[in-house]
Amino acid sequence: MYLSRTSSGGQSELKINGSGSAMSIGKVQIKPAFYKFHGESLTHARTDVHVRDRVVTTDEPAERGGTNVGASPTETMLSALVGCTNNIATKIAHHKKLEFEIESIDLEAEFDRRGVLMVEDIDIPFPNIKLTINVRTDATAEQLAEVQALLPQFCPVSKVFRAAGSKIVEEWNVVSPIFSAAS
Repeated sequence: MYLSRTSSGGQSELKINGSGSAMSIGKVQIKPAFYKFHGESLTHARTDVHVRDRVVTTDEPAERGGTNVGASPTETMLSALVGCTNNIATKIAHHKKLEFEIESIDLEAEFDRRGVLMVEDIDIPFPNIKLTINVRTDATAEQLAEVQALLPQFCPVSKVFRAAGSKIVEEWNVVSPIFSAAS
């Protein structure tokens, strides 16, 4: 399996080949996305961030001086990894024309809290992250391996964690197959 990408003049062509089948997303105009959020600091621990037409609240639990009305910033960051894994893996599988539904994703992460407790500067706050991905699919083992291989290349949240030095281990479980209507 290999991935080829060519780009020129703001256009990009992406082709993914493997096991005799090719996936071509084609030429698309790539424009950068720019985000602009507004955050309101309601307490030292709680922040309401306006994102599109939503408000995302980050907060700390009561034992850390918060009001516990939202996930902590680090929990929010790890939650984003779960959401991005679901979204990007499903997109890859659908581009490969696979029947594919992620039923659940469990995350376990080691968090070196010395940094947030200001004990010392920590280079890798999350040294080890484990994702258990439970999927329903008609994919062969080889096809599922292709989805697994492409996921770290296209999940931006995963890329951020990996670039920061986090080791992400994925355990994929096919919990039940999907049978096509032709079966």
